[in-house]
Amino acid sequence: MITLRNLEKFYDTGAGKTFVLRNINSEVKDGEFLTIMGPSGAGKSTLLSIIGMLDAAWQGEYYLYDSPVHELKSKKRNALNKQYIGFVFQQYHLLDDLTVAENLEIPLSYRNVKRSERQAIVADMLDRFNIVAKKDLYPSQLSGGQQQLVAVARALVAEPKLILADEPTGSLHTSQGKIIMDLLKELNEQGTTIIQVTHNEAWAEYGDRIINLRDGWIMKN
Repeated sequence: MITLRNLEKFYDTGAGKTFVLRNINSEVKDGEFLTIMGPSGAGKSTLLSIIGMLDAAWQGEYYLYDSPVHELKSKKRNALNKQYIGFVFQQYHLLDDLTVAENLEIPLSYRNVKRSERQAIVADMLDRFNIVAKKDLYPSQLSGGQQQLVAVARALVAEPKLILADEPTGSLHTSQGKIIMDLLKELNEQGTTIIQVTHNEAWAEYGDRIINLRDGWIMKN
């Protein structure tokens, strides 16, 4: 599904290049559950952003299925992102001027799902995450944990082929975190490819394989 070849990212500083990622070579198979671990500043979230096509300032080769992402213009990358990827952000990235239900509806509108169908799918997702009572509230009216639940629900609502999860349980209690991880595992067993970044060793074990990053390098693959 994903092939990365000699992928690097750096910033030009007065003293030269400061590398965030160095010589990343890896493959992710269709249906795999991959965990990325490493200390703060190792490049984990940066790598996830590149795979999610949210960061275009890097060098190397990146193939998603047969599409050479490194050769695509911004419009084509955005279309590919919307077609295949659901992203759970560490900082939620919910739209403040939209209600919970409206936030969940956005990924469906990108895929041209009919409005009547969107409402049914959103209703099902609200029920699945036990947040029906929050559907008309705005993000600012929710706790951090509730916002995280909504962010996860939004990433899953359009049934993407690839879910990228950056600390998906970061703001949740252990019991809530387990619910989310069990759900991700269930989706994976149904064929969804998942790449998660986590510091939690218990959640890391949900994956089929662990990549360790340190100072931008893959230490174990």
